Order: sequence, then C-alpha cells, then structure tokens
Amino acid sequence: MLDKTDKQAGAATALKYMPGFGNDFETEALPGALPQGQNSPQKCNYGLYAEQLSGSPFTAPRGTNERSWLYRIRPSVRHTKRFSAASYPHWKTAPCLDDHSLALGQLRWGPLPEPKDKLNFIQGIRTMTTAGDAMTQVGMAAHVYAFNDDMVDDYFFNADGELLIVPEVGAIRIFTEMGIIDVETSEICLIPRGMMFKVSRLGDGELRRGYICENYGAKFTMPDRGPIGANCLANPRDFKTPTAAYEDKETPCRVLVKWCGKFHVTEIGHSPLDVVAWHGNYAPFKYDLRTFSPVGAILFDHPDPSIFTVLTAPTEEAGTANVDFVIFPPRWLVAEHSFRPPWYHRNIMSEFMGLIYGQYDAKEEGFVPGGMSLHNMMLPHGPDAMGFEKASNGELKPVKLDHTMAFMFETRFPQQLTKFAAELETLQDNYIDCWDGLERKFDGTPGIK
Repeated sequence: MLDKTDKQAGAATALKYMPGFGNDFETEALPGALPQGQNSPQKCNYGLYAEQLSGSPFTAPRGTNERSWLYRIRPSVRHTKRFSAASYPHWKTAPCLDDHSLALGQLRWGPLPEPKDKLNFIQGIRTMTTAGDAMTQVGMAAHVYAFNDDMVDDYFFNADGELLIVPEVGAIRIFTEMGIIDVETSEICLIPRGMMFKVSRLGDGELRRGYICENYGAKFTMPDRGPIGANCLANPRDFKTPTAAYEDKETPCRVLVKWCGKFHVTEIGHSPLDVVAWHGNYAPFKYDLRTFSPVGAILFDHPDPSIFTVLTAPTEEAGTANVDFVIFPPRWLVAEHSFRPPWYHRNIMSEFMGLIYGQYDAKEEGFVPGGMSLHNMMLPHGPDAMGFEKASNGELKPVKLDHTMAFMFETRFPQQLTKFAAELETLQDNYIDCWDGLERKFDGTPGIK
C-alpha cells in the first residue's frame, strides 16, 4: 500500500517490478492475500473479493489468451454508479473525419504549447490523427499530452483500446489497479484496455509532456525476430511489470470512462485502486528504450526501418501491422559506399513520428524534441536537402549517432488529421520547402558523379 501523502509528493518510494514480457505473474501487497491452488475460494483472506479481468475471449488460443485474477477490497461493480456524460472534446476517436481545410501533404509540427490553465493527464490529451474504426477494434490514434496537475481523486479507464505512453518532458507516476509504475523520459509504459489508473507528476517542474498511441486493435506484442535469431532488438527481460500496490481511502472519487469514443463519469466514495493481490498475464508494463539492442548493416546499404521495431500490434494479414512502435536510438553507422540516412521512399504504411530528445539524422533542422511529423501512405518523404548533401559528400568513416531518440507510430491505415492538428499554432507551413534544394543532378554521363 502507498499512502496518499507519499503519492502526491512523488516520494522516491522503492518500487519493485517483475521482469519479463507476457509472463504469468503473481504478487501480493499483504502476506497470504493471494490464494494458492485455486482462483476463487469460498472466502478470500482479509475479506477480499475475487474477480477476473479478461483481455481476450475465453476461448482464445493459449498463446494469446490473457486474463488476470484480482483480489480486491471491493468488486469493480462497486467502482461505478450511475453514469453521466462527460466532455473531452480534444480527444477524438476513429472514425473521425474532422472538418478542416488543410490540404493533403507532408506535415510537421513544433512541440505542443505549455497549457495556460491547470490540466491533469486526461484533460491534457490532444488527438493529432486517427485511423481505422474503434467500433470494429481496428486502427489507432496518435495523441500528444501536456499537463501540469495531478489526478488525485480522479481515475480513468479506456474501453476502446490500450494506451502506449511515451514521455518527452518530465517523469510521471502511473498508479494502476495492478500496481505503481514510474516512467521517465526514454521509457515507455503500456496500460491495457479497460484497466483503471491515474497519473501524477514526479520530480521538479510543473509541465509534463509526451505522446500516446491508442491502439484499438490486437494488443501490442514483441515482433518475431526471424533470421536475427534469439537475441537483440527488445529483449523480454527488460519489460517490467509492477508488483501489487493499493489505495485504501474513503473519500469522494470520480471514475471516468472512454467507451466507443464517448466519455462518461461516475462518482463513488472510495478509491477503485484497491487490488491487494493478483496473478495472471494481463497487466501493465514499462520498458526502457535505452535497453533496445539495435541491429543494422555492417557492410553496405541501409536496411528497412522495421529492424527498429520495439512492439507490434498485428492484423490477420501476416506481416501487416495494425500499429508498429518503432524507435531510432543511438547507434553506429558503418556502411561502406552507401547513403547512410533513411532513403527516399513512398510507403503503403502511414507514419506519425516524434522526437523524444536529440536530433534526427534525416532532418537536422525543424524536427525538434516534442515535435511531430506525419507522412501518410504513398506520400514521398526522406532526408531534407541539407541532410542529403551532407550524407552524399561526407567521409564514410564509422560514425556514432548519439544522444538521440526518435520514434514512429506506423499503421497500415491512413491517418486522418484532426481539426486540432490542422489548426495547431506550431504547424510548420514551410516544412515542404525542406526538399526544395534537391536539384537535378543528372547529366547523361555514365558513372558515379
């Protein structure tokens, strides 16, 4: 148990995590709270209620079947009363064809401005793009967040999809039903569909800012490595799941729900984060992007960016993702007689990019930490003119790209721009001009010029 005072102060509580991806975990905050040998005894210790939380159909194959058993102070039916409508107009859900006049094109934005008013995590979410249809559990949405206040007695769960949270400014504490996760810049956190949580700030400063991928489809999993073999990329042991922790407080609280794109709120007299023990494989986790072990070309050419995939949400079509979460971490460039940055290309996938810190090698100006870009399906993109000239004429000695971390939410579906994104003040109208300097070099003479 973590008391309310420590939580609000962001105290350096020694949190414990359980390593492994997709493991079957068990954990208890009080000794003997977790039943042994069965899931639902006639009477649970400490007067707890047994309850199952399912993240898949009951009859899903063993490899994809997900559920956890929770042992809590009250069953979750007591964590909702009569609902009333709530309004969060900046959080959009697919299908969303917003009314704006911005024409099709390659787009880039500066960081989301700091909020002028007090906003908590949920209030600070702004949707940039949506794709697919949440009603049929297909597609995703790309959001940004900026907030400066804590969720003290407010709680939230999302019935539409899981949330992949990518902090860019400031560390946050996410208190979930299954335990507490502290997430800092260079780490990510995944909250499963339907799981209650609240978010507060850790450390100094008011502003917390970052990115969110809301995945409506099949849950994120680790990609198959194929010929890479058993190691490198993201390793299972580096994913960390929290141990059991709970709140036991009898104060007025609100539970906010997102369901089929609409928001609903209910008021209760206690905290819903009352799980004293649990076991299973449907659980939140965090991952440190700095533990990703990149692979790449060690002789010539530039491999596809799919080699940097951390997590993938698959579709029924093999090799075609509902969403891929891809990063571009520090790494060595050593390829001989090769153009080393990402090449120019058009893609059936649609790419939403963000920069957590540092500088992205294909865009040396304009793409800044906290910024975003959108290259929708079949729209050409690649290095700007400055990056092309530098990579084409530089000495091909081993070079380390250091102090950088960019990422991409890539989906098979077109990403529809929201009205908020189309009218955001940090939209860079001159982004398309970054390729103007790519002049004709062809002169008909054979050989490399």
